Amino acid sequence: MNREGASQPAGRRTHGDLPDHDDHWRDAKWRSGVRRSLLSWFNRHARDLPWRHDPTPYRVWVSEIMLQQTQVATVIGYYQRFLQAFPTVQHLADADLQQLLSLWEGLGYYRRARSLKAAAERIVSQHGGVFPESFDDVIALPGIGRYTAGAILSIASDQKLPIVEGNTQRVFSRWIALRMPASESSGTKLLWQVAAAMLPKERPGTFNQAAMELGALVCSPNQPDCEHCPVAKFCSARNSGLQDVIPGRVSRLQYEDRTEYALVVRQSSSNGRSAKYLVRSLPEGGRWAGLWDFPRTMDQHYESIEAATGGLARQHGLSLSAGEHLTTIRHAVTRFRIQLHVHEAQWQGPRAKAMQPWRWLTLKQIESLPMNVTARQITKLLRQKPS
Repeated sequence: MNREGASQPAGRRTHGDLPDHDDHWRDAKWRSGVRRSLLSWFNRHARDLPWRHDPTPYRVWVSEIMLQQTQVATVIGYYQRFLQAFPTVQHLADADLQQLLSLWEGLGYYRRARSLKAAAERIVSQHGGVFPESFDDVIALPGIGRYTAGAILSIASDQKLPIVEGNTQRVFSRWIALRMPASESSGTKLLWQVAAAMLPKERPGTFNQAAMELGALVCSPNQPDCEHCPVAKFCSARNSGLQDVIPGRVSRLQYEDRTEYALVVRQSSSNGRSAKYLVRSLPEGGRWAGLWDFPRTMDQHYESIEAATGGLARQHGLSLSAGEHLTTIRHAVTRFRIQLHVHEAQWQGPRAKAMQPWRWLTLKQIESLPMNVTARQITKLLRQKPS
């Protein structure tokens, strides 16, 4: 049942290959009402976030990359430290990769950090160190897609570019009562059309931020706060009682259980006070590339610690035998739910020399390097463990 003042929904319709939805978004008066209500609410309730101060293309770009698959509260501290270390595109292009990964440690999805550096290097080489303002130039940069390019240029330069990401996808889907999963190609196509139509002639970047803010603070995935929504009277999903089922549910990721092993190989010094451990920087193209880690199984499956130790020894030309179990760490990576069994391992034969890419480092040296979360946990465990 519609509330007083709400537009009448158009009912279930199709437009060519587009999905069923309520098409009042095509009405200029409806769009104008949504914009006024939403922007008025945003002016009063927008969060005070550091990237909203002096929103240059560079600053917006860094924030948007960090916010991908990461909560705002987590990003704030990382963003501030990142801008202190790399205040300009040139600083980022010249950055030492190890320093960059150290600053990124804990944010996850480390490919984002490497893409930032690769894009900064391209901006320096192809655009004189000035962040480009052409959509085609921006979307051609590593790690930047249609949404990110639109967000950067609309927020920093007020270019009239639509954005569809997690929050706005949900908001727009409810506004038009999209009656199919928004992730399907025809649903995605429609939402981009809606996003473009909704943009005002003035302050399109502010509108984009307001729509994202509405999704973050009010129009949540579960139990949206319709009673406090500034555009509730315009929302077809709310007026039809469908706000809890739109957008269509996306099937949950099915995790695959797997067992992995990590080895702590210790080499005592002659004075017994500065033991060293075998570690390496992980290679490009694999999990956690560029981060440091202990010997670990990843792609191969082993039934026991003895089999895992033998496999790692053969794979890397090491001379190892399995030792005491230290701990088991449970964590998830992409689609895998992993039990990581951490064991000591003994070096067999004479005292080993450093061999690329492996290095013998003290705990103090290891702690200064960028590491994945589980490797950092192992390091802390070793720091606490009696010699």
